[in-house]
Amino acid sequence: MATEEDVRRVCLSLPRVTERLSWGQPAWFASTLMARMWEEGVLTVKTTERDVLAGSDPETFFWTPHHDRSPSLVLVRLDRVADDELRELLAESHRLASRR
Repeated sequence: MATEEDVRRVCLSLPRVTERLSWGQPAWFASTLMARMWEEGVLTVKTTERDVLAGSDPETFFWTPHHDRSPSLVLVRLDRVADDELRELLAESHRLASRR
């Protein structure tokens, strides 16, 4: 089970990542936003696999109507992901956010 502190630790271990608030929530940026706490226990990340993730495990991966216009964003319930899966999600999100 992952926590916000786990997210922070992994994000800040990646190259050129900074932390600041976004919409009043902790967020991590590479060139652009790579991850943000959506609400307590729920993280937003970038992925190319949003439909696959939500289709295979909708209790863990989902999005709201707010995210419909951003097809690369998915919400993740932290209490349902293991540490290694969190690292993989954040690594992909970092890669996508670092493109410019």
